[in-house]
Amino acid sequence: MLHKLLLPLLALLALRAAAQTPIPNVIDWKAPATLPTYLLQQLHQQYAPRRAALDQALTSAAGAQAYRDSARARFRRVLGPLPARTPLRARVAGTVAQRGFNIENILYESTPHHHVTANLYLPAGQGRKPAVLLFCGHENTSKATPSYQQTARLFARNGFVVLVIDPVSQGERMQLTDAAGKSLTRGGTTEHTLLNAEANLLGRTLPAAELWDNVRGLDYLLTRPEVDAGRVGCLGNSGGATQTAYFMGYDDRVQVAALCSYVAAGERNLTATGPADGCVMLPGAGAAGLDVADWPIMFAPKPVLLLTGRYDFVDQTEMEAAFADMRRAYTALGAAEKTDLFTYDDGHGISAPKRAAAVAWFRRWLHVSGPLVPEDASPVLPEGTLRCTATGQVNTSFKDEETLPATYLAEARALAASRPSYSPDALAKAVHRELGISNQRGVTTSIDQRDTLQLPGGQNWQNLVLRRTGEPPLPARLLLPAGPAPTARLVLWLPDRGMAATLRDSAARLAAYQRQGTAVLLADLRGLGETTDPAAFNDPKFYNQEYRDALLALLTGRPLLAQRVMDVSILLSFIRNDSRLGQLPILLRADGRATLVALHAALLSSRVAKEPATLATDQPGTSPASAFGPQIEQVQVSGGPPSFRYFLENPTAKDAYSEVLPGVLRYYDVPDLRRALGSRLLLR
Repeated sequence: MLHKLLLPLLALLALRAAAQTPIPNVIDWKAPATLPTYLLQQLHQQYAPRRAALDQALTSAAGAQAYRDSARARFRRVLGPLPARTPLRARVAGTVAQRGFNIENILYESTPHHHVTANLYLPAGQGRKPAVLLFCGHENTSKATPSYQQTARLFARNGFVVLVIDPVSQGERMQLTDAAGKSLTRGGTTEHTLLNAEANLLGRTLPAAELWDNVRGLDYLLTRPEVDAGRVGCLGNSGGATQTAYFMGYDDRVQVAALCSYVAAGERNLTATGPADGCVMLPGAGAAGLDVADWPIMFAPKPVLLLTGRYDFVDQTEMEAAFADMRRAYTALGAAEKTDLFTYDDGHGISAPKRAAAVAWFRRWLHVSGPLVPEDASPVLPEGTLRCTATGQVNTSFKDEETLPATYLAEARALAASRPSYSPDALAKAVHRELGISNQRGVTTSIDQRDTLQLPGGQNWQNLVLRRTGEPPLPARLLLPAGPAPTARLVLWLPDRGMAATLRDSAARLAAYQRQGTAVLLADLRGLGETTDPAAFNDPKFYNQEYRDALLALLTGRPLLAQRVMDVSILLSFIRNDSRLGQLPILLRADGRATLVALHAALLSSRVAKEPATLATDQPGTSPASAFGPQIEQVQVSGGPPSFRYFLENPTAKDAYSEVLPGVLRYYDVPDLRRALGSRLLLR
């Protein structure tokens, strides 16, 4: 009797000791840098052919033209679809008289019931005048920001009609607000990031939405009798420079441009914290070989000026390198004088010297005669004076306002209603295509067994690092049952919080598996557990605990979710070729960010036996399912989003970028995966 009473007590003491035992890492280097370093290496490899192609192209005018046209086509492809032109329903909400010019507060609809707010600066005098679109950076005051008012005023005093547009999620155009119009987020960069994740799930991009607002702004500008349609330019600062770059790469009506504190998708604008926010992010831009210099090259041979600050956080050396590429392209086209670089000893922003340089550039190329009018000391106007809406926000001024979140959700619902009912095999093919997982025929997977981790209670974990050419190392731990009885099954466990936390917090569950004769293979998917990127936690404004990794992965054209499914393929390859594990039924267990990984992997796993293959020359079958690995008999999940559409229904939800597969909602959603798995799916 005493023996029976002591056993549970001893077991409890062993579990407590296991929970208190320090858990060393499997990887014996500074693992948090592993995934971001890998992703940056992948991006640099993707851009190597671009550099070679550019060097070759710029040896002749014909080559430069071909490269320019190719870059334009690649940009259109990654930009995503644009809406159809619909009535602008433009109107003037008010006029503000100023010395030498008037300001009109303008409203127009870029799509039905989606309002754009803007200020139109109209110089005094008769006749048609050159015009400029001014795109704002990320200041929440947007068109009312002093430096943008000062820029528009200087252009107006020099005879230009200027349209200053509030970008979506700034100024009077916050998209995520409460009933009183108060923002639900930290501002423009956060909204851009969240909205772009939503758009990506539909195969769209936020830059395309911003671009369309600006295209319709030019449409409106050209309806004005004061504007000379043959003399139109555009410029912007920071995020406004991004808008300018994408706009001049798309709209042929623009004749001259300037980019200040320029950022765009590409190799040359990857900062220490990763890519910039959602208004910059174009999934697949790396795979398409589009870099910072390519948008100005798309504009060649029209005049373009680059304005930089010597102490800008946008790296000056990289901007000089981008300008060198631009200048080479323009030189090849016989137009070297039509591009220039102006650098001032300041930081990020369009300061007075940069404004003056921009005005001089536009006067030169849009043929404005007479003396240049310098900037004066006139005070800027308060934000309320420049408002176009009654409440200061389109969301609360128009009952029928169609926000981007509402538009995206309506499209997702329409897609769900029109999607076919897939058979499991048909859905597996669609999943295989969307994940972009290539056939793994002939790949090499190697094992690096470093040591054994001994925990109280008799658990001896084998520490493994699995390696596959072209992929980052994958840390794992294997626990085999003790005793002579044969192993009954294998649990492949993908914990959201990592292996170390699982060993501490799930000691009882692991001990139960061992008693049941179950082998356990724990693994930290890339970016989780040992390879978590700590930099991703530094700035919560992006609402994503692995923002840098997720966006870098999207730039490469290999989303983080797809890369983690590849990790499961690596694990299944190890299982298949291990004599102790290869014939065992597999239960795949996952939670949190690993849940969608597990659902995709389980659907792709083979339903048929494999031919034997050696570890060094793994030879999977040829169909999408059989190429993935041995069959996962059951999958047990908890947590994770219930659907991809969830992020459109809850636009302020966190960690959306971790789950983004561009365009996935055009083909399937998570409930489709769950239905296809049927009785194989277990819920916890």
